[in-house]
Amino acid sequence: MKLYGDFEKEDWLNVLKLSEKELPNAFIIHGEWEFQDNLSLWKEILSTNVHMPKWNTVIGKFKNRNIGFANVYGSPMASNIVHQFAGSGTDLFIQTGYFGGLSPTIQYGDILIVSAAQMQDGVSHWYLPEQTLVEADKELAEAACRYCEQKGYSYIKGHVVSMGAMLIETHGMVKEWSLADFLGVDMETATTLAIAHKFNKRAVGLLNLSDHLLHGDTLYSYTKDRALIESETDKAIRDVALYLSSKCSVILLFLEV
Repeated sequence: MKLYGDFEKEDWLNVLKLSEKELPNAFIIHGEWEFQDNLSLWKEILSTNVHMPKWNTVIGKFKNRNIGFANVYGSPMASNIVHQFAGSGTDLFIQTGYFGGLSPTIQYGDILIVSAAQMQDGVSHWYLPEQTLVEADKELAEAACRYCEQKGYSYIKGHVVSMGAMLIETHGMVKEWSLADFLGVDMETATTLAIAHKFNKRAVGLLNLSDHLLHGDTLYSYTKDRALIESETDKAIRDVALYLSSKCSVILLFLEV
């Protein structure tokens, strides 16, 4: 009898109850505590041939491409999605969600295009035990930058630190991360990038500034202006993620042939 670490592609497809034709070409993993509104929204976006192989996962079509979306919270939930779909054959993963700001160069409304993530999340090191930093796919990151420029979206590219216990963050930790030139801190990106590397897949992160920790903002000090900017940035990030999912997965596959 096989255990999870020995599962092969056919095993994971069987677990997910999906055929190869139904498997997503690209997968968007969104890190957020609230999930009901996100699942409803993505059911509308991916409204053709919709499948829900898991309670937090929607698969459907966008511009004739199979696209998946899952709402996760924290690295263990992210790993369950990315591992199973990467093992099944999905080629491209895009981590979306939120980050705490660690740099004065970051402003609300910026899309943080993650070029690499420090692995302090508690999961990623199991996939890449010899590493402490995992890089995003360079071509995906550059394609995201070009698309943001084309659309006029404000963006910045750089490193994040992913950690597994948000509520334990202190001013001392924020200062240390900031001095090390990390632009932000999140909970899932290192996990998604590390698992993609493990399975020889492509991945990138597109994150939204939720709380500027360096300025003393927290999740519990929201303002109407911050909420409005966050909502508009979420829309832009969905647009970039769908562009990468529907366009770049085809382009990158062509480049590999």
